[in-house]
Amino acid sequence: MDKLESDWLIANGEKVLMAGPCSAESREQVLETAIGIAAYYPNAILRAGIWKPRTRPGMFEGVGEQALPWLAEAKKVTGLKVAIETASVKHIDLALKNGVDMIWIGARTTVNPFLVQELADSLKGVDIPVFVKNPIHPDLQLWIGGLERFYKAGITKLAAIHRGFHAFENSGYRNVPRWQLVHALKSRYPELPVICDISHIAGHREFLPMIAQQAYDLNLEGLMVETHCDPTSALSDAAQQVTPEALNELLTSLVKRLPSFEDTPVMNQILEIRKEIDAVDKKLLEALNRRMELAATIGELKKEYNVSILQLERWKQVIDNCMVLAAEKGLNSEFIRNVLIQVYDEAIRLQSRIWNESDNGVPKK
Repeated sequence: MDKLESDWLIANGEKVLMAGPCSAESREQVLETAIGIAAYYPNAILRAGIWKPRTRPGMFEGVGEQALPWLAEAKKVTGLKVAIETASVKHIDLALKNGVDMIWIGARTTVNPFLVQELADSLKGVDIPVFVKNPIHPDLQLWIGGLERFYKAGITKLAAIHRGFHAFENSGYRNVPRWQLVHALKSRYPELPVICDISHIAGHREFLPMIAQQAYDLNLEGLMVETHCDPTSALSDAAQQVTPEALNELLTSLVKRLPSFEDTPVMNQILEIRKEIDAVDKKLLEALNRRMELAATIGELKKEYNVSILQLERWKQVIDNCMVLAAEKGLNSEFIRNVLIQVYDEAIRLQSRIWNESDNGVPKK
């Protein structure tokens, strides 16, 4: 995706705001919400759910096509551009016929490459911005694949939406942020705008400020915030929606960070610290290399004496010892545990490769 259009979404370095109801429920609700948003943010993008993919039948699944004239009217009254979620070629056709400015692909759709390809093919030759939400589960390649399918279909006004990931464990959030995946995506495609859907990460309005600040701190290009003129009466996701007034309070409370240290008085100090970090990183790589050399030596001995590769008691001992040391050093225990798991997995992979090596093509018994 080396020919993405730049600056189509970001104006004068300002953060993007996509705001509007989880679901378009009535003409009055759409208009009142849109007018409320535009009063504070005339350059916002009005987002609304028309077709709602729900987990089980019988839940409110949106009003469908009848909401499109409501959005067209809201656009005319406020001047806000309009974005909706599309999950089928029919949805896209209706969106284009009714003057929808932008579309997004939902998390439940991104997981299906066949469907994403159909949607991308239907947009060949169409100049419309497309946002792709991350898949439900933390699969970076699937997310990138969804973006690439639209890019290969000729869509160059492309952006990603980070809405968090489903997890079985209770994190307190509706969806776990897993910011490291966003960092990985941005590292690979620096020109790709990423909008953070703080509402679907939070699941409840009380968590919105903290998540929004994290998105700002990571220098993401904007926020998607579910906004409703009367959240308590919302037919879907009432707990995570805010009024236009509360939206403004939220956004004005956020602290904007400088994008870099350039042209600041501490730049020389930062450069010196970075040199030291580079030296430490080199030592880390040298230590990891030695760690793998030792793991390989043990792998050879396990192979020679026909001993199982996986040694759970030893693994538990390593974890326990390192957790004690991490606590003494004041290091984050979860971070250290994750690092050790990666190192151990690589050691197991290395020893498995040694175990399966053959002499003259014939495995040793």
